[in-house]
Amino acid sequence: MPIVNRISAYHDDMRGWRHDIHKHPELAYKEHRTASKVSELLSSFGIDEIVEGIGGTGLVGVLRNGSGPSIGLRADMDALPITEDTGVPYTSTNEGVMHACGHDGHTTMLLGAAKYLAETRNFSGTVVLIFQPAEEGYAGAKAMMEDGLFSRFPIDAIYGVHNMPGVPAGEITVSPGPVMAAADQFS
Repeated sequence: MPIVNRISAYHDDMRGWRHDIHKHPELAYKEHRTASKVSELLSSFGIDEIVEGIGGTGLVGVLRNGSGPSIGLRADMDALPITEDTGVPYTSTNEGVMHACGHDGHTTMLLGAAKYLAETRNFSGTVVLIFQPAEEGYAGAKAMMEDGLFSRFPIDAIYGVHNMPGVPAGEITVSPGPVMAAADQFS
């Protein structure tokens, strides 16, 4: 079965995960409920190893399938200090906190990939699933690295899971080198 067909079968589950995460947003380093939900889902998928509390509220899931490269897939989990006024049925229940930057979607996309990879083991090597806290200016990646992310989970290459307006649905873009890594912009 083509990958897209297999993953399409997850859409209802993924929509539910995203709506739940969106409804319960958490600020940087306070992603306790989100991390717990992610850990629970990873466990239900049969992920080989789950380590919580990396860099504060970050967590890592590991899938192993024989010898081969170790590839990291990363998504961010934190929300922003914004009051939601969208009227959607899954509007934030946390006053003054909202997933306004798509991290609920990023987390959901990585969960969908984790489910697919755990079910099919359609790879050789190791996949390290990195759920990062505090991406919005609070150095969550740095905190995870200082907490031994790469020494505990050696990775040959890493890919960030991120939505990108302008890229058609169903397409993935890949570029060599760092992408979207700017903390400041100059003109």
